[in-house]
Amino acid sequence: MAARDFASLLFGLLLLFHTWGALAVVEVNMEDRVEVFRGYTAQITCMFTSDDGVGGVIIQWLYVTPSGERKRIYYQDTTMKVVDRGTLFTDRMSVNGTGATGEVVLTISNVQLTDELEFICLIKGLTDGVAEGRTNLKVFETPDRPTIDGVQTGISVNEEAPSKIGACEVKNGYPKPNVTWYRNNTPLHSTPGVVNIVPSTTTESSHLYSVRSELSMKVEKEDKDAQFYCEVSYFVPGETRMTETKRINITVYYPSTALSVWVESPKGKIKEGDSIELHCHGNGNTPSSVISIKHAQDDTTWDTSMLVLPNVTRLNSGVYQCSSLDTDTFEELSGNTTVFVNYLDPAALLPADTIEVAQGEELMATCNALSSLQTHTVWLKNGEEVSKSHSLNLKDVTFDTAGTYVCVVTVPEIEGMETSAMLSVHVQGPPEIVGPVNMKMDESFDSTVDLKCRFRGFPAPSVTWTTSDGKVLKTPSLKETEDGVESVVSVKVSSDITAFCNASNVYGAAAVTFNIKATIHTTTPATTTISSITVKAETAIPPKKVKKEGRGVIIAVVIICILLLAILGSVLYFLYKKGKICGRSGKQDLTKEKSNKDNIVVEMKSDNTEEAVLLGVNGEKQPPSDQGGEYLDVQK
Repeated sequence: MAARDFASLLFGLLLLFHTWGALAVVEVNMEDRVEVFRGYTAQITCMFTSDDGVGGVIIQWLYVTPSGERKRIYYQDTTMKVVDRGTLFTDRMSVNGTGATGEVVLTISNVQLTDELEFICLIKGLTDGVAEGRTNLKVFETPDRPTIDGVQTGISVNEEAPSKIGACEVKNGYPKPNVTWYRNNTPLHSTPGVVNIVPSTTTESSHLYSVRSELSMKVEKEDKDAQFYCEVSYFVPGETRMTETKRINITVYYPSTALSVWVESPKGKIKEGDSIELHCHGNGNTPSSVISIKHAQDDTTWDTSMLVLPNVTRLNSGVYQCSSLDTDTFEELSGNTTVFVNYLDPAALLPADTIEVAQGEELMATCNALSSLQTHTVWLKNGEEVSKSHSLNLKDVTFDTAGTYVCVVTVPEIEGMETSAMLSVHVQGPPEIVGPVNMKMDESFDSTVDLKCRFRGFPAPSVTWTTSDGKVLKTPSLKETEDGVESVVSVKVSSDITAFCNASNVYGAAAVTFNIKATIHTTTPATTTISSITVKAETAIPPKKVKKEGRGVIIAVVIICILLLAILGSVLYFLYKKGKICGRSGKQDLTKEKSNKDNIVVEMKSDNTEEAVLLGVNGEKQPPSDQGGEYLDVQK
């Protein structure tokens, strides 16, 4: 009721001013649009002027619903500020400014997609002056990165209708993103019967947009190398941005118009023993083509586009024909190539294998090998080159000429293409001694020595071993060498020996003399213990080879003799005690009791006289006649 009275009062005042012929003027200025990302804060500014001044104006904020209805959300006059309850913005809005400055700002936090509305700022003066301004709030959301999926199967150029190339998709954008297809940086547009682009839009539960676009087109052969991709444009506050998908290729099937046949390996010339790899391909790639390779000379056919022939021979030479049949169009193509396998026959020797030449004569041999290419021949002996031609000519041959010669024939144009043969050369002649003719050596007495002799000559000499006394040494070993023989015999040195190694063949004989002198080496004296008496024994020396010894050896011999005499005396004394030996007055009774006076017998020896003297208890010398033998018993 109060509000109605207040409105009537205002109306009366306005009518009064109108009657006076002067009305108040109010002007409002606002931006056409305010742009903000979803979830951010939006600020909408309202600026106004009034002839009555700005101190007593009424300010209202409203928005227009999608159905066109105006709905207030805020009211302000000189006495109060009121946020309308129960609206979309009640809890998220605020208004700054009193109107005294002619500017108020509506602030909306956490902007959502549903906030994209038209907002009205309504200004009323104290008189009849009234005006309003409008601003559209625009909300934006950056979409996810776009994706692209190409078809995995091949597309034939013979298809009558456009074939699917792929699909692009961009999700969760606002406003709706735009998708444009490109082929090699050129944008594609729908063309009936040629290019077909079908977009579709999905509104998610979050009110965001997802856009999908499918491309179909008739492909050509050139499209096999084309790159397809999508460009997505989307809006953000103040600008438009763009992003691209990755680029994809498609498989395009197109028929061949020509066939190519070639040898993939080996590169260059082919030789026997190589493995050949033949390839046959057309300039198309349709899977409906059936390719085969045929050897024109023997009509052998292989149903393949790649043929491997291992270990080829000259018989594999010839023309190889490749054929292609398109099972869709039944068009047939063919192509061919010529293969030549180079060959090198085994080397042929004349004379073959072995040749015999007499000393002083000339050696002649030839070596050749049939080949499809130019050859080069060398002769080698012991790895060293002796000739560079097909012929081997050696004049005035000697035993040094004998041996094995290798003929090597090569083809310079192809690495590894070669053949060889061996020729054994024997030089006929009498045995020739290899090494010294007369050999002297000193060897230890009773040792065994190996004697070795070697002879050159052909036929291989027979060898016998003899000594100066006519004895034939048996079980010698005999080994044939390249140019003669080698013999070894073992001899035991029991005395000075002269041995002969005799060799002979049909052309003569030769002999090697070995003079062996036997030397005697004394050994270190050995120690032997006999009945607690230590005896030093010297190795016996054969009487023929007694050498002059030093003084120390003579003294040792004398000492040994004295010890032997002492042992002999002990034995005789033992026999005497047993009564086996009689005294000077007959056998003495050794069991008879002696006198109380004890006798002690002591043996004395003289190095000069070797005479034993017996002393009594009182140190008196006993004459030898009283000894009763060699030794007397010692008793108490």
